[in-house]
Amino acid sequence: MPISNITVFMPSVLTLIGIPGLESVQCWIGIPFCAIYFIAMIGNSMLLIIIKSERSLHEPMYIFVGMLGVTDIALATTIMPKMLGIFWFHVPEIYFDSCLLQMWLIHSFQCIESGILLAMALDRYVAICYPLRHGTIFTHQLITQIGAMVTLRAAILVAPCLVLIKCRFQFYHTTIISHSYCEHMAIVKLAAENVRVNKIYGLFVALTVAGFDLTFITLSYIQIFITVFHLPQKKARWKAFNTCIAHIGVFLQFYLLAFFSFFTHRFGAHVPPYIHILFSSLYLLVPPFLNPLVYGAKTKQIRIHVVKMLCS
Repeated sequence: MPISNITVFMPSVLTLIGIPGLESVQCWIGIPFCAIYFIAMIGNSMLLIIIKSERSLHEPMYIFVGMLGVTDIALATTIMPKMLGIFWFHVPEIYFDSCLLQMWLIHSFQCIESGILLAMALDRYVAICYPLRHGTIFTHQLITQIGAMVTLRAAILVAPCLVLIKCRFQFYHTTIISHSYCEHMAIVKLAAENVRVNKIYGLFVALTVAGFDLTFITLSYIQIFITVFHLPQKKARWKAFNTCIAHIGVFLQFYLLAFFSFFTHRFGAHVPPYIHILFSSLYLLVPPFLNPLVYGAKTKQIRIHVVKMLCS
């Protein structure tokens, strides 16, 4: 049988089915997803307004929190409008190039968020282990350079995923993506050609980013804990540790959800598809939703200004 009879040649439009197996209740699933999205937008916007307007918060730790807020807003906005279009308005079609763009943006923002979490861990490491040198090391110029490097790293690492799909694949088994957004492996699995290179490169990017960032984040917090436990006064130990609690919480929820989504997609053959898609979607929406709540609750300076803003 000729290949043209069983495959689609260079499709211009793809179809996102949302959450496979739960199509009949997707309109109801969209309600909590929409609520999470709007809370994330409001929370992160408030964080950014407070950090920008209060000069006392123009310090490295809060600037990184602001960077995280911008990334969270961009990441959630990249997926949520289309997802709600599928759930509520039954508009599953998406142009092939738009799907690739969404894929690139999603994975780039994920990579940027991981890089910012690493920068925050290093900032806490220097602030607690070398407090007298913190101001001279983490200057505004260095923070700007870190932001540029993190963004450039993400764009460069993720771009070949887009190019490999666009240039290597011409024939596809189907145009239907069993997902609620355009994810790298979900698109690669549509191809009717050898996908080994794409799978290897996708795994390389994931392991490179997660491996590098996780290693240095873990080492930073180990050094922080060693330094904190050697402080002579209990009050000083608690104060130093308290500055890291919010970062540790954000770091854990980001990477735990990331690893669950990553491994179930590649090795979870027995995991029902709707479980995987739900967790993949929550993985992208929960961090933007939780981050402002965690920093607002656990960071005294931000909490004070949030209360002032709400009262005024």
